[in-house]
Amino acid sequence: MIIDPKQVPTERGTAYPDEFKPMVAGRIRQRLGNFAGLNNFGVNLVTLEPGSCSALRHWHSHQDEFIYILEGELTLVTDAGAEILTPGMAAGFPAGEANGHHLVNQSSVVAVYLEVGDRTPNDQAIYPDHPDLTTEASPDGISRKFTRRDA
Repeated sequence: MIIDPKQVPTERGTAYPDEFKPMVAGRIRQRLGNFAGLNNFGVNLVTLEPGSCSALRHWHSHQDEFIYILEGELTLVTDAGAEILTPGMAAGFPAGEANGHHLVNQSSVVAVYLEVGDRTPNDQAIYPDHPDLTTEASPDGISRKFTRRDA
């Protein structure tokens, strides 16, 4: 199926608990994969405004992730530190590799990237900067229910 990204609805917002929502307030997603009817993996076209993060720094127990930078400059933050990514650069994050990662737009211009992730069931996201926060195992590989380990 051929799709025109201009026809794909944009989404703001997150399922994160309220105190984390400001960190990703400048993230705008277009769910290209869903719009094309894909079931086994997701493809999102993401616009990241200056000062915003792609997500809380995290890693996945069962799901692979891949990003490809299209426009702007983004800082990839992992356990190894911070690296600048520019258009044409990509990064992959294998399932089960305990290396928390996220993108931060530290520039003064909007950045755009593609993110691709599979939908392996029973995935959990782990947040190394917020050890009390986790997600329950996702039976469908898509839904996320956040819990606190101390609650």
